[in-house]
Amino acid sequence: MIAYIKGKITFKCPTDIYVETSSGVAYQVHISLHTFSQLEQLEEVKILTTLIVKEDSHTLYGFMTEQEKNLFGKLISVSGIGPNTSRVILSSMTPDDVIRTIASEDHIRFSKVKGIGPKTAKRIILDLKDKLAKEISTSDVNMITQNNSERNEALSALLTLGFPKNTVEKTLNSIINSTDQDMDAETLIKSVLKKLS
Repeated sequence: MIAYIKGKITFKCPTDIYVETSSGVAYQVHISLHTFSQLEQLEEVKILTTLIVKEDSHTLYGFMTEQEKNLFGKLISVSGIGPNTSRVILSSMTPDDVIRTIASEDHIRFSKVKGIGPKTAKRIILDLKDKLAKEISTSDVNMITQNNSERNEALSALLTLGFPKNTVEKTLNSIINSTDQDMDAETLIKSVLKKLS
């Protein structure tokens, strides 16, 4: 198993890098957008790797952090989630976001990732929630619970006002995902009304 590769980056794009080691051998490493954002300005790198072996290929996937590498391994352990789908998830969300999404059982957010349907989204949560329990702090859980209750209160109020459920949910998720700040139900309702007016 190749634990990591250290060397000069001779090629980089949002999905792949080539890392040339001191022996003159260059390895192609598939990466997520999250990892790309961390190494975009680097000329040399030490990148953690996971080697996926199939009948017709040996493919290296690379990660800048142990957290992302571990999460990748857990995601591909879920039935129906292959390495590429796992990489798409880690390109659509940060590792912290993935953990919070699993902790809050937000299968809707997973369903928005390309290649993930509602059944697969629920399977990810079911399979990984217990495995990730140690990585979810009490404060995270409290914050998630609070955010969910405020979101549900806002959703209920907006539905009462006659707005279509799909539109409201999509707008609410967009607002919540675009900020790190906690928003109460009233603020969420006002933000949705502003976007839908």
